[in-house]
Amino acid sequence: MVRAFSQAPARGCQIAVGTGPGAAAANRGMLSGAAYAGMFVFGIVMALLGAILPALSGRLEFRVADIGTLFLAMNLAMLACSSLIGAAIDRFGMKPPLAIGPLFVASALALIARAARFDSLIPAVALVGIGGGALNAATNTLVADLHEDPKQKGAALNILGVFFGIGALFLPFCVGALLETFGIQRLVLGAAVLCLATALFAGSLRYPAPKQRHRLPIADMPRFLRSPLVLVLACLLFFQSGVEFTMGGYISTYLTRGFGMSVSAASWVLAAYWAAIMTARLVLSRVLVGFEPRKVVVACALSASAAAVITAAAPAPTVAAIGICLVGLALSGIFPTTLGIAGAAFRDYSGTVFGILFTAALTGGTILPWMAGRIAGLAGLAWVFGLVAVAFAIIAALGIRIGGATR
Repeated sequence: MVRAFSQAPARGCQIAVGTGPGAAAANRGMLSGAAYAGMFVFGIVMALLGAILPALSGRLEFRVADIGTLFLAMNLAMLACSSLIGAAIDRFGMKPPLAIGPLFVASALALIARAARFDSLIPAVALVGIGGGALNAATNTLVADLHEDPKQKGAALNILGVFFGIGALFLPFCVGALLETFGIQRLVLGAAVLCLATALFAGSLRYPAPKQRHRLPIADMPRFLRSPLVLVLACLLFFQSGVEFTMGGYISTYLTRGFGMSVSAASWVLAAYWAAIMTARLVLSRVLVGFEPRKVVVACALSASAAAVITAAAPAPTVAAIGICLVGLALSGIFPTTLGIAGAAFRDYSGTVFGILFTAALTGGTILPWMAGRIAGLAGLAWVFGLVAVAFAIIAALGIRIGGATR
């Protein structure tokens, strides 16, 4: 692993701290810590609206349809940021997005805490989207660049994914456990303080030199967009993120409306789904180094497809709950392992390529849940998980195609 720090600056892996292997290893640990903290904040971003809107409804007047406006504003801001941030990372390095991204999120949380009417939430969630998009790209790119071997990249990115899950559970848990004691305004401000601390920590570190220090590599993007490997990976993550967003959005509705499960019980199943993803990523971070990443993606996708079929055809809520948790266990390795493959193939332009991949992923996260809603309205909620099963089968086919794709 120390070999990654002996590359020339253009390789993006030289650590400008200390003079020996011990200093390099220590700084690698600090940089990994900054990435973990940033991914924790991104988890808060992704869970934010679902966690706080019910509590805000007593103070702010808004319709159910208005909630969709907030999600659209956040996702569009995140999509716009993701399409540009990769090239900026390759030109200016990791420090700006890792330090500024949490500041954007902290500022947005402060605006939300002080909002007196619904319209004030729209610019706040746009800031959340920009900050979250910057953090998602920068944390994944940094962790990928800190490891030389593709298997180590995949393992490290799986660990990073665990911190996303912790962040995604943090705010909903705090709202559920502490809302009556502290109120939503103090809880949101407390989360803002954590984001500010993350920004200060990230800003205090020294990072690998930018990989393209003399130019902004936007002109290289058409070349990557023509790359068969980038296209395969982008399509794969389009479907993967689409089904992950769909699962998170429809699990509770499927269980409550399809099986008559109580809201409380369905919430526990949803929590178990996220816990399954975190647990599996923690396990994969240790075992992935012994397997070829492409085969891991295919195996995970096929297993997730089978589990989605079980969920869709479940005759009872218990079977559906088991199927949902199995989907979480299976899908957990697809996203970080795919990024590990991309980081190994495009080391000198990892930020630019990751930006393309995140743009595709967020596009899928916007389109597939919308399609799932249409399918649910026409054919029933069970067919949402039929769509999920088909999407995972497509992911498996794309995973097989990775072996024949060229850069």
